[in-house]
Amino acid sequence: MKERSRLFLYAIPVIIVLAGLTVYQYGVVNARREMVSLRETGAARERVLAKCMEVIAGRPELEKRLVVLKEKRKAAMSKIIEAQTLTLCAAALQETVKGIITGRGGSIISERVEKAEEFGKLRVVTIAVDAALPDTRALSDILFGIETHEPYIVVREMDTRVRNFREPRELMVKLRLSSLGGGK
Repeated sequence: MKERSRLFLYAIPVIIVLAGLTVYQYGVVNARREMVSLRETGAARERVLAKCMEVIAGRPELEKRLVVLKEKRKAAMSKIIEAQTLTLCAAALQETVKGIITGRGGSIISERVEKAEEFGKLRVVTIAVDAALPDTRALSDILFGIETHEPYIVVREMDTRVRNFREPRELMVKLRLSSLGGGK
């Protein structure tokens, strides 16, 4: 029995030390890890909260910038032809050009709509116009009216000929004009 009590004497402290190490390893160390993890999570949440507060504080400035950008977009959209379809864009371009030419004393002989070209979200609408003009001054006025018109109209090609060489007043003009259209 003495041998058993000796074994007990040595085994009990070893068991207590091992139990203490186990409790320390799985209890105290894990609790410390959890505390560190909770602190890191809290710090990350505080950083995110600080960023959100900065964004919220900068909201009035963002709203001002938004208003400025909307005004710029509105100004840019006034430079293109707004219509539901490309056909309506081409018709609006034809009516505009017809008004400019007939307003300066010219007459339209023929009009043709050419195939639209892709330009990002916008389309380039092109028309060809044959017109008879009374003189070169009318041609100059028409070109000035076309180039300074909003929405912008660009003269891509122009062919001018005298109708009668004996009386070189009246001109035959072929114009190829383009404009940006916002059609679908």
